[in-house]
Amino acid sequence: MGIIAIVWILVRVIPKPSRATYPCMKMAFPVAASFAAYIGGLVASVYLIKKAGKGIRQKRVALSVSFFVLAVAALVVSLLNEQKTSSASVVAKYNYEDPLGPNRPIGEAKGILPGRVVWVHNPDATNAACKSKTFGDGYFLDKNCDQAVVDKMLCDALLALTGEESEAAAWKATFKYFNKTHGKGEVGYDKNETIFIKINHVHAWSVNSDLSIKNDDNYGNVDTSPQAVLAMLRQLVNVAGVPQQNIYIGDPFTNIFKHCYDKWSAEFPNINYISKYNKPKRYQLIETTEGKIVYSDKGTVLGEKSDAYYSCHVDADYLLNIPAIKAHRWGGVTFFAKNHFGTHTRGGSSHLHPGLHRIDYDQPMREEYNQYRVMVDLMGHKHLGGKTLIYFGDFLWGTSYEHDPPMKFESAPFNNDWSSSILLSFDPVAIESVALDIYQAEIQEEDLTTSPPRYAYVRFGAIDDYLHQAASKDWWPEGIQYDPEGDGTNIGSLGVHEHWNNDQEKKYSRNLGTGEGIELMFISKDGGVGVSNLKNENRNAILCYPNWVDEVTTLQVNNTFLGKVEIAIYDINGKKQKTEVVNKNGIALIHSLNVNDLKPGNYIVEANLQGENLQTRFVKE
Repeated sequence: MGIIAIVWILVRVIPKPSRATYPCMKMAFPVAASFAAYIGGLVASVYLIKKAGKGIRQKRVALSVSFFVLAVAALVVSLLNEQKTSSASVVAKYNYEDPLGPNRPIGEAKGILPGRVVWVHNPDATNAACKSKTFGDGYFLDKNCDQAVVDKMLCDALLALTGEESEAAAWKATFKYFNKTHGKGEVGYDKNETIFIKINHVHAWSVNSDLSIKNDDNYGNVDTSPQAVLAMLRQLVNVAGVPQQNIYIGDPFTNIFKHCYDKWSAEFPNINYISKYNKPKRYQLIETTEGKIVYSDKGTVLGEKSDAYYSCHVDADYLLNIPAIKAHRWGGVTFFAKNHFGTHTRGGSSHLHPGLHRIDYDQPMREEYNQYRVMVDLMGHKHLGGKTLIYFGDFLWGTSYEHDPPMKFESAPFNNDWSSSILLSFDPVAIESVALDIYQAEIQEEDLTTSPPRYAYVRFGAIDDYLHQAASKDWWPEGIQYDPEGDGTNIGSLGVHEHWNNDQEKKYSRNLGTGEGIELMFISKDGGVGVSNLKNENRNAILCYPNWVDEVTTLQVNNTFLGKVEIAIYDINGKKQKTEVVNKNGIALIHSLNVNDLKPGNYIVEANLQGENLQTRFVKE
């Protein structure tokens, strides 16, 4: 290992000294130094023993004893040095502790069903045997990701997020919700409107001349997966009715990999696939000075005061944000807000790093609350968060460091498999809060002995400071007014933030019926479509709480009906599991449902009030 570490450093750092700051180098340097000291000690001890032997032959006893003592000391130092733990292997203990604690929501929940975040998990979406870092076996290949399963996951999520019966109705509701909340009236999609889709393809800097992926250190590192994007394109074009030519997609920071372009364009050839460079069949980006972002720190924290964007982005009527959900060495996380570090027209984003948790490994951490966070400006800007139609998180493959291949997740529900999930929401703060809780439940502390290593960046102190500030101005730093357009109008609450109750139950305040915060709806493989059989969801007339339940859930029915109520519980395939009859003698019926005998999955509760059927759902853990 010592020899390998030395060779690795020589091969990587000598051609490009800046690589010395890479995490792999920070792990290799202590190993190499320890090995060098070990070899040096052995060589010194052998030399000194030979000198001691020579002294004995010359009958110079005192000198021989001195050499022998030095030889033993060199040998002891050498052996002890071999047992030392390299500094890169020391467990990182960051100072994370949210002063709010669990289930204390702040901010204003957003969405058709406010605060709802849908998490769909299906291990069948990914190939458990994938060895992504091996060339020819990348996670992005079709053999490692089942497109049909991913399509179904997105369909399930859309229905659950909107409470609609069909995908077409879900998209109509989505556009109407966006347009109503943006002052355009409760209208649907107009076929003249355009959509810009921001993906994360940061590793597409390393490509061949035809934009095909290289066999280098970037191969197999996590970017937005082609299957997740294709699932969304199929929804937009085939279901929502968006003309292909009205869709622009890419990562303005880099390029679109050839294998992604080939996959998407085979089905949708008329979409505008953007390119950083002038490439055939790719849409060439055009810079514009309109619609720029003005950072609210006014130059006191960041290196620059503003950034410009491209015309296809500024002119778009809607935005879709599809990041790869992963952790980040400077910002702790790279979810939706961080994905816009690659939206502007500059060649890099280092000027924004001072607004994160750290600029470099040797720089002080920004681990205190109420500090300027650039991601709040990104979330609140009119052409970024302000245009986002829906937040679609690609969590099929997750990793603890932005430039690593996927890691397998050990916690439930992953159980030592790939993350195999997608997240969907209308609330940008809520969905980032859920993603953070998932990662922090998985990574309790750092472990660099695994492959890939499990970095603890998601446990930076004040990691959720930007979520606090995006949710409520009560958490803004002194002297900072978030006004990313620079027009004198501050942002309001962008969404709701809270943490779940614990890592086992994963319940938020709306799941518990204790507050107006986040509602997490989890759809598992066993849960199937989840809501496809749900004909009516009247949240004021009927509800179950807690929604995620182990043994007993409370059914509440609110209306003026008095008399016998027939209650039936159906599984997701429409098969009746149990029934009972109760008497409703007041305005509200509060009834405990024992579901201990049901298998884990999604269920529909139907209350029949002499001809009027009310339905709601719950998830059995």
